[in-house]
Amino acid sequence: MTTVIEERTAHGRGQGVFALGSFIKGDILYVGVLDGGPISNHSHASQISKTKFGFHKGLSSKFNHSCDPNCGIVLNESGGHNIVAMGDIAAEDEATYDYAMRNYLIEHFPGPCACGQANCRGSITGWKDLPQQRKNDYAGFVAPYLIEMDVELLNLHRMDTS
Repeated sequence: MTTVIEERTAHGRGQGVFALGSFIKGDILYVGVLDGGPISNHSHASQISKTKFGFHKGLSSKFNHSCDPNCGIVLNESGGHNIVAMGDIAAEDEATYDYAMRNYLIEHFPGPCACGQANCRGSITGWKDLPQQRKNDYAGFVAPYLIEMDVELLNLHRMDTS
């Protein structure tokens, strides 16, 4: 198997993952393989269903968050998160995704976001706290259980106001 990404220093943000070649929309940069059974939620945990969290093997925890990511999440057959290009990525670009694409609620990043993007929202939040337009922008690149959780919450809200 050819190596397509590698871990390097991401200036001002610790370690990150960088592309060794170019990618186009839909290309897989990282195949998610779950490491063991369910765990509790914390900073390096990935939500893997509506109620479970897990770890991924390999470089998964080295992908940095960005409020303007070039990658997204697609579930694979094992329930792991593949990290895929949302558009063109050039060789040497840092590969990033928005952590809200995998976790409904994020409570483990209390400090300010360090992504440095023009559209930075100031803190790393979960899917629950994203504006609807951002959710729409991420269509096709988020874990489907997040959308299911939104629908369930909306249905509960409708029942409460009826």
